[in-house]
Amino acid sequence: MFYEYLVIAGYFLLILGIGFAFKNMAKNSTSDYFRGGGRMLWWMVGSTAFMAQFSAWTFTGAAGKAFTDGFAISLVFFANTFAYFCGWAYFSARFRQMRVDTPTEGIKRRFGSQNEQFFSWALIVFSFINAGVWLNALGVFASAVFEADITLTIIVTGLTVVFVSVLSGAWGVVASDFVQTLIVAVISVACAIVALVMVGGPVELVQNFPTDFVMGPDMNYGVILIGTFIFFLAKQMITIMNMHDAFRFLNAKDSDNARKAALLAMILMGVGSIVWFIPPWASAILYPDAAALYPELGNKAADAVYLVFTRNAMPIGTVGLLLAGLFAATMSSMDSALNKNAGIFVRSIYQPFLLKKKKNVGDKQLLTVSRWVSFISGILVIVVALFFKSLKELSLFELMMSVSVMVQVPLLVPLIFGLFVKKTPNWAPWVTVLIGMLVSYLTANVFTPQVFANWIGLEQAFTRRESIDVNLMITIAAHLVITAGFFCATSFFYQEERDEHKEGTDRFFSDLETPVIADFEQDEYDKQQRHKLGSMVMYMGGGMVVMMLIPNPMWGRMVFGLCAITILVMGYLLRNSAKPKRVSLQVEKG
Repeated sequence: MFYEYLVIAGYFLLILGIGFAFKNMAKNSTSDYFRGGGRMLWWMVGSTAFMAQFSAWTFTGAAGKAFTDGFAISLVFFANTFAYFCGWAYFSARFRQMRVDTPTEGIKRRFGSQNEQFFSWALIVFSFINAGVWLNALGVFASAVFEADITLTIIVTGLTVVFVSVLSGAWGVVASDFVQTLIVAVISVACAIVALVMVGGPVELVQNFPTDFVMGPDMNYGVILIGTFIFFLAKQMITIMNMHDAFRFLNAKDSDNARKAALLAMILMGVGSIVWFIPPWASAILYPDAAALYPELGNKAADAVYLVFTRNAMPIGTVGLLLAGLFAATMSSMDSALNKNAGIFVRSIYQPFLLKKKKNVGDKQLLTVSRWVSFISGILVIVVALFFKSLKELSLFELMMSVSVMVQVPLLVPLIFGLFVKKTPNWAPWVTVLIGMLVSYLTANVFTPQVFANWIGLEQAFTRRESIDVNLMITIAAHLVITAGFFCATSFFYQEERDEHKEGTDRFFSDLETPVIADFEQDEYDKQQRHKLGSMVMYMGGGMVVMMLIPNPMWGRMVFGLCAITILVMGYLLRNSAKPKRVSLQVEKG
């Protein structure tokens, strides 16, 4: 484990270096701290959009699902890909054109200050829950690597994330996301190639999978798999392309860069939907008893399958790189959430409160408050993760899906449908959320999969896996029909003469269709981004070169060597692009 610890230590030094390198770009401005002043290039924004849907859960809970059920897990990530395609085609540019620093400021522009307050508190609470799931997933995996107590692991890793998050604002968060995207790509591609070689290729992978590769075990009704995919398309659209999750595109320097960012996230997600899960699929063939190797994890033992594969099949040092990738994935999700929560609290709760008290506070003081909010939020996330750790009867996949479908979807329905349905009364958004929560409760406790099976007259009862999938479909369908239907139906109660926010709503939709164009100061920001990140990426490539010195077989050293070359070339191109272009003038003789 000595070399693994060295790799992890090197990774943390790199992330800390990024935080310090970009710290000065905030310029004591809350706009810079929350969204980089809206001056980021598309490849930075695209990487943070991609990483926002990627956490340690992907390498743990989702990998465990791939290990047991085969191809089905990819359907969730294909739905993410579809959502980003829609972002490229329609949403991303319009999110940037909301012309706000925080997502709840966009909600205020669309729905008014009353809804801004409601959603500010609701979204902050939900972020705690979601980040708690991510941190819990990281704790499960990290504790298995270090053979440490899960509680201690969650606390230590959580505090590390908090430190990095508070150190740097949006510039550091997004820059680290870009580097972390490279780490995740290196791990995924290297492990996938080795896995395919070990099982004899993709055809053998499918043919030799222990169960039906597409259907998986315990699936008697194939139509459930098709239905799950269709409903996941709608669910991921709601949970990715909404006004709350628009925060990632608020960073872009203009509308065109926001659109390119969504396209990059779509490509990365589409490729990753297959590449990430090749090692777990291969492990089901190579190490069918992998879950039994970590009995201390209980029902979550299958979630450590990536660890089993890297320890048995990959060169020494890869486990450290994998754990660095897990830290990268979770830190990118958590630091974005903490940074976003700080922006929501300061701009939509703290600052309006001060204005009511007729107190004027400078931007520098608000920046200090933002850092404290990030710190306190991180501590609360650790508490939530420890609570989820106690829910041993749920796998990480089931925990993630339950939180996402039952809580997230009703909260976000008004924040996507509100972009299309313009004439709604002021009470429509928050009442819709309450209706949605009631719908979630009813689908969980009243209209259960067994009730549905009896209703349609099925002779064979659903298996546990089928029940989970059917419950997801029922819940999503209910939200689309009842929750979203209710929000759209509130248009019948809209009275223009009573709408005090009509003028603000009209300005919002006018801006929504007006492109944002970068100003003349943008060139300097572009050069700084390319130079600073190019340097960081080259340092990372240098670290990969050093990893070639680890005592491994020749093929293992070659794996690290190829990864190093790829990263160094990318870093060099970034730094080179930051150099001022020479302009040659041709003088016409006459």
